[in-house]
Amino acid sequence: MLYFIPAWYLKNEWKENEQLWHIRRTQTETDDTVKQVQLFQRNHICGYEILLLSHAPNFRHFLHRQSVFRAPYWSVFDAIQEVRRRKQAMFSFHNLNWPRDTEFVYTPFSVIAMLLGEMYANIEFGEYGNPIQVDLYRNGQITRKNIYDDRGFISCTEVYENGKKAYEQYLTEKGVWKLCRFTDGHVAVNPHSSRYLIRTLRGEEEIPFLKNTYTSMEEVIEEVLASWLRTTRQEDIFCAAAHGQHLPLLDRLLENRRTIFSVFQNRLSLKDEKSVQALSRGDCIVTDSEDNLELLLRTGGAEKNTKVNIPPYDTRVDPGISLQLPVQKILFPVDHLAPEDLAEAVKYLAAYLEENKDARVCLFTRNADFGREDAILKQVSESLEKNGYPPEWARKVDRSKAEFWLDAEDQIPIMFMVEQCVDELSVSKCVRQQRIFVDLEEPPDLFLQISCVGMGIPQILRSVTQYMRPGRNGRICRDISQLGENLRYYLENLNNWNTAMIQSFELGKTHTTQYLIEQWKEVIDRIGHSKSTTAGK
Repeated sequence: MLYFIPAWYLKNEWKENEQLWHIRRTQTETDDTVKQVQLFQRNHICGYEILLLSHAPNFRHFLHRQSVFRAPYWSVFDAIQEVRRRKQAMFSFHNLNWPRDTEFVYTPFSVIAMLLGEMYANIEFGEYGNPIQVDLYRNGQITRKNIYDDRGFISCTEVYENGKKAYEQYLTEKGVWKLCRFTDGHVAVNPHSSRYLIRTLRGEEEIPFLKNTYTSMEEVIEEVLASWLRTTRQEDIFCAAAHGQHLPLLDRLLENRRTIFSVFQNRLSLKDEKSVQALSRGDCIVTDSEDNLELLLRTGGAEKNTKVNIPPYDTRVDPGISLQLPVQKILFPVDHLAPEDLAEAVKYLAAYLEENKDARVCLFTRNADFGREDAILKQVSESLEKNGYPPEWARKVDRSKAEFWLDAEDQIPIMFMVEQCVDELSVSKCVRQQRIFVDLEEPPDLFLQISCVGMGIPQILRSVTQYMRPGRNGRICRDISQLGENLRYYLENLNNWNTAMIQSFELGKTHTTQYLIEQWKEVIDRIGHSKSTTAGK
């Protein structure tokens, strides 16, 4: 059996990252574990299960959003709270026991319960329209926050004193509190309900907690997880997302167990010696890119591990629609560019846009924070004005106007616009419209690269990557001053662009779903047959 241990945490807390429906998601939910679970479920590589270490009362909704609703899982908080239900339940806030004369006021965002002319409660909903949180008030001040499980019961309640959180309690399905976590972090166990639930081959076992008080929630999780691990077999394999929240915990519990650590983007610093040492306990380290693999090898740590690059995303041929558009869009990520590099890049991009009136620059960002678009446009506009170009080239697009990129009043075209994309769907929709991909960040965005390979879009990068081969599907631009020359090569010569498209499709054949499956099978077989692995790619 292969067990996936994800890093689905809210700001380094043992909690899920679920949010209210009317709040814009500011970061993607998709990571390496999501893609790995999708791969294993759809292709039946081997038996697997998710080990969930965070409190996730809306976990079924998360699985549904990731198209893995049937994925098997074990939750440490379900064990702590003795939750036996597995299926979601139909639940309405009208089913709650409201005081007589309660009046419900429906607003565009939530439902407010009024009692005797004052706000008594505020009912919040999730992305699927299910009630996930009820805030209770007294004299205009919050007193309690009830967090609901999608299986139809209160999972956690937060109690406030003078408007500040005093403690939070984790409840059973019947409403009995199991744990009480205080603001200083220590946890108390209910002496009248001091057992947790572990399912074994012999059935369910209720195991008593070893202490009445714990210094932290991590200590509780460690005790329960240790009990559950005793029900597993020695030959089982654990694939853990490399994340600082649970690495110390797993370091203590998974000693002498077959372990894979999965490195994804910048989730864990590979330049930090302690982080690399924590990874050295595993049998294999899987990286999402060759850049992270090379960085790991350069650190000199974890010499005894097998190190292999298995991208979380596969390549799929899906030709874009850029040739059907009247403009040539240039996809340009800005999230990790230094301000001085962005300003310099804008100077050379503007110079090229003055030559090519059909070109437009899409300033790509994954940051959906309020005001992010204005901040980017302000910086670009200032750089344009400094270099003698119209600052109006960088402004918001008026979606209500029918004309492409033209302002009806002054006819100054919008040459720089911001594309805020968080989830994979919005990213793919954006990439399909692009004529060329220019990424001056180090390392370049992995998902954008793979998307461009599948859509046949040429890439201009600062260095060679596994998804860009100079002279085939892209070019190297080590000096920003060469930007205009590289853009002309593809945007003013359709033969060069077509050649890069064909080469992209050819390169994509080496990173298909079948390739990922074979890579994972090789890693699993290697760990399953030998505990003494050697370093290498």
